[in-house]
Amino acid sequence: MPVPDYVRRFRFIGILTVVAVYILILVGGIVRSTGSGMGCPDWPKCFGTWVPPTHISQLPVNYKEIYTTQRVEKNKKLAAKLERMGFHQVAGDIFAHPTQYIETDFNPVKTWIEYVNRLIGALIGVFVFLTVVFALPYWKRDKPVFWLAFASFILTGVQGWLGSLVVSTNLLPIMVTIHMGLALLIVAMLIYAVDRSQGAPAGQQPIRAIAGLTTWLWIGIILTFGQIVLGTQVREQIDMVAFANNYLNRAEWIEQLGGSFRFHRTFSAVLLLVNVYLAYRLYLLPAVRLHKMATAILVCVGGEILAGVLLAYFAFPAVVQPVHLTLATLLFGAQFLALIAYRRVTKLQPQTAIPAVVA
Repeated sequence: MPVPDYVRRFRFIGILTVVAVYILILVGGIVRSTGSGMGCPDWPKCFGTWVPPTHISQLPVNYKEIYTTQRVEKNKKLAAKLERMGFHQVAGDIFAHPTQYIETDFNPVKTWIEYVNRLIGALIGVFVFLTVVFALPYWKRDKPVFWLAFASFILTGVQGWLGSLVVSTNLLPIMVTIHMGLALLIVAMLIYAVDRSQGAPAGQQPIRAIAGLTTWLWIGIILTFGQIVLGTQVREQIDMVAFANNYLNRAEWIEQLGGSFRFHRTFSAVLLLVNVYLAYRLYLLPAVRLHKMATAILVCVGGEILAGVLLAYFAFPAVVQPVHLTLATLLFGAQFLALIAYRRVTKLQPQTAIPAVVA
């Protein structure tokens, strides 16, 4: 039976959007690893223009004072709103952050790295809008697909607003963490929308559910999400250590990191065991797609741990940092897709749980 055109169109733009989001995560990692997060001190423009400057002579002599003043004024309004909403701790943290009144020296390379990051973000906004347009045929056929696309579009707008707060608060850790968490939520919603829009795989035979596997898949997803969030906090510690050392003596940074880094490193062993177990359980099922998901999970976990080892024992090479983050988010996506695929194939017939297979 031929696939309808509206299904192919939505699948194409949906997959394109998910890929673009992952590229943005990779570029965001490059922004952090190169210290380019404040390459543009304002938002959405960069140094007050839509096309960033290439030389310091294009800026006013007192550009640091100008943009620091603008940022502080914006943060005062944000802090006041947070206070009224009851978020007293976050409001206080905005001005307790040590870099709040420090403006970064102009660096054309860092400015353009951050600007490219913003351009890709804007492009993703266009892609997500197109997913809503191409999801319109599902309004009568499968409403959740449309609502997932629409909600992703709304959250992408919120993500852009959060991006402006990340800049205005000079990379305040809580803002960076929320920014990352929302990106993962958008990825999950888009993956689910694209997968659901395809319907059941042609020729797929139904399989019986294995008792507890759905729970274990959710545990793996939640643990990976938590590890990524913890990683953003470790990244903040690294940034502060790097700043204190004037970005020199990288080999000594690891000794200056706190407990978050040690927990993050140790927790990776737990994550490895959980994902190996999940992959083993998925390989036992008679479904080729689940086997592919299991392989993807193992590849992502292996690459993630290898990247972590390189970071911890080889003086935090900047080129590995964005790879480490991207592999973690790819693992999250692979786990979520495995959960969707498993639930779909076991719902092709009334579910009858069977005892877990014991090796």
